[in-house]
Amino acid sequence: LSVAYGGDQSDGTRAHRPEVCYPAQGFQILGKQDTVLNVGNHPLRVRQLMSRLGERVEPISYWFIVGNMVALSGTEQKLAQLAYSTRGLIPDGMLVRVSSINANTVTAYALHGRFIDQMNNAMSPAIQKQVFGDGSV
Repeated sequence: LSVAYGGDQSDGTRAHRPEVCYPAQGFQILGKQDTVLNVGNHPLRVRQLMSRLGERVEPISYWFIVGNMVALSGTEQKLAQLAYSTRGLIPDGMLVRVSSINANTVTAYALHGRFIDQMNNAMSPAIQKQVFGDGSV
């Protein structure tokens, strides 16, 4: 589990997605898909990547919260940022990444889903909104 929080998601300080950071560290991104996990009683949109560095295979599941909105792509991040800016607000942001070292991505993504659901269950409703978003602007 890795969580990166930023109090200001304007252009100059906006967080970077794993598609950018992993290749910068030498990883190859060999697969990408967006999916929806059932977290508690709510759907959570996540992006799943399959990365490789040498013999290390690291499946990744992540989502990015801008304010209260899930934004998986750079375009979604920018649109969320603009939605807030039209109201004179600069949103905060949080990248939540779950990864494991496992060449079997089906098994790894299932493990990630169980971990994320258990993490949700251990949080208060107020913290759940911060970590998983609520879709509002």
